Amino acid sequence: MIRRSTRRRGESPGRHVLPGSTNENTRAAATTAAPRVEQHAKSRWVVFLAYGLLAAASQALFVNYAPVTEDAARHFGVSVGEIGWLSQVFPLVYVLLAVPAGIALDRFLRPALVVGAVLTASGAFLRLVADDFTWAFIGQAVAAAGQPFVLNAIPGLAVGYLAEKHRATGIAAASSATFAGMVLGYLLGALLPGENHIRTLTLITALIAMDAGLCLVAALRFPPRARPESAPATSGLRAFRAALGNRYVRRLCAVVAIPMGTFIALATFVQPLLAPAGVSESTAGLILALTMIAGVIGCAVVPVWADRRGREVQVMGAAIALTAGACLHLVLVPSTPMAFLMLLGTGFVLLPALPIVLSLSERHAPEAESTAAGLIWMAGNLGGVLLAAVVGLLVTRPAIAFAVLSAATLLALPALHWFRRLDTTAP
Repeated sequence: MIRRSTRRRGESPGRHVLPGSTNENTRAAATTAAPRVEQHAKSRWVVFLAYGLLAAASQALFVNYAPVTEDAARHFGVSVGEIGWLSQVFPLVYVLLAVPAGIALDRFLRPALVVGAVLTASGAFLRLVADDFTWAFIGQAVAAAGQPFVLNAIPGLAVGYLAEKHRATGIAAASSATFAGMVLGYLLGALLPGENHIRTLTLITALIAMDAGLCLVAALRFPPRARPESAPATSGLRAFRAALGNRYVRRLCAVVAIPMGTFIALATFVQPLLAPAGVSESTAGLILALTMIAGVIGCAVVPVWADRRGREVQVMGAAIALTAGACLHLVLVPSTPMAFLMLLGTGFVLLPALPIVLSLSERHAPEAESTAAGLIWMAGNLGGVLLAAVVGLLVTRPAIAFAVLSAATLLALPALHWFRRLDTTAP
């Protein structure tokens, strides 16, 4: 009787133990001690602060040339489409390295994060070897290789450094940091327009990446805390099999692929898509920066609200529908005021979907959270590669491009319904 009542108190609301998971057989033995340990567990927010700086630096590199696409094309003497590849290389490399990075993080969290920091900073400085497109692309590719080691770490860091009651908040804060990095990148582009400032933009983001990497390495001197409420994390190929074999994770991948792809396509090509409507490069950079600020605010508020009320699926459904509607408005009334209104609204409702999905993956795949996050990020970036490639072909026809994004985004609603059916029928 005592053991059963203790188990009830130890289980978190909304958490399901999946049949066949490595977590199931040991939870009964661990739950007697888990509540007492969790009561006194301390969260090391300093590690999350340092991590947030590196995540922000990584995303600033991702969008470094997006708000100054035409200026960068003139500076390097290449086409606008080729400049798009300086951003598109990030989701492309992510697709290739997402799973290996997730496996490495599940097994060696701190060393793998250091690898991510080194690759990010090294790639940023490689772009300064020569002021040409070739070295810019090489540097972006190396920095892109570091991105999976950084972004996949969010759920693992939450488990390792935060008490369970703080994890949803921590995941939301870390996700906000990634979008804050995009804000930084877009603001720099808006404040330093013109082809003469491309080299300056490159140098500034390189220094930011170096300083952020050093801060994270210093913060990682704190070891991750033990996992009192579950068995140790699965590692290696077993982590991959556990994550890939998890029905929740597979369906979350299907949910996230298209909306995240829509956002990546917009972040890459919104400046040239808005140019025919009379939106200047500096104005487009400001719109994108404000979009990210709206996303940061949304990530700080919406996921926490949704987690406390169990409304994660409803929030994601609203975000998908509103994003599709925003793209449709830009088809019908392309203008600066409409771009401000629609993209800021999209940032506020769509970007919080990412921390919601990552929180759900940590909840449903606790034995391989970093690998599960890698699969989710991979799905989103694969969607980004495909949709950005399509939009790149339609960059001279903005109305068609926005219409394609609107129609594609709506395809995520059936995937969300598919996930909801599984979630509501879980034992």
